[in-house]
Parts: sequence; structure tokens; C-alpha cells
Amino acid sequence: MATFNIKVNGQAHQIDVEPDTPLLWVLRDHLDMVGTKFGCGIAQCGACTVHLNGIAVRSCSLPISNVGESEVVTIEGLSEKADHALQTAWLEHDVPQCGYCQAGQIMNAAALLSRNPNPSDKEIETAMDGNLCRCGTYIRIKAAIKTAAQQMS
Repeated sequence: MATFNIKVNGQAHQIDVEPDTPLLWVLRDHLDMVGTKFGCGIAQCGACTVHLNGIAVRSCSLPISNVGESEVVTIEGLSEKADHALQTAWLEHDVPQCGYCQAGQIMNAAALLSRNPNPSDKEIETAMDGNLCRCGTYIRIKAAIKTAAQQMS
């Protein structure tokens, strides 16, 4: 075991875990932040997407030992009242069906809009590639991202 000091959603935490423990399990099992989901465990589905210094990363394959002093933001930290433009656009466009992938989808979309506030359809498709939705709501996801981009500008 080793002790790691990490900053998640603006709060400092001290965690005692094995260095190869994925960030996902630190968030879920040690910090009780269960919004970030386990999907595949091999960084292929995107359900576990969080931000590391503003960059979308797959937390299921990121060892806690690689987090260092980076700022981690989860879906719980995206907005205090769950009223981020993406979250409200998701509801407006009725995106969630089963909802399992949605936190990862929103976090990936938030990273996209932070670096590209007015993405084209192709840029959205490219950025969101790899975030899988079992329910197939991709058209609504794209529409919600475009709506959020307009609201944020």
C-alpha cells in the first residue's frame, strides 16, 4: 500500500491504495463518487471518463500513481447543482435512455467544448468516437452538444 494525495472536484483527499489501483476504483470505492461508471475496464467504452487537468481520460485504465498533483473532475464536480449547459441540454434532448454511459458522454463532451466552443458535426463525431452508447442515442447526443455550445457562447 501507498499513500496518495489527490485533488478531486476541488477537494483534497488522502488515499491508501496499491499504486496500480485504477482511478475509477479510487473514486467509486474510496471516495464514494459513483457517478463515474465501470464499463469495459480497458478504456474502450468511455463510461469511466473524467477530466484530468481539463483533458478527458478513461479512469478505468489510469493508475492512481499517475495522477500526481493533477486536478480530477468527475461528473459530480462538473456543476454544483447539475445545471451545466450540457446537463440541461441532455434533458432537453431526452438523451438518456438506460443512462449508464451518460456521465462519460457528458464529461467527454465538456472537454470538447472547453477546447472548441463551436464544434462542427464532424468535430463532435471525432471527439465523441469511443464513447459507446448501448441505447444508440448518438443523434440526440450530438444535438445536445450543439445546444450546449450555443448556450455557453
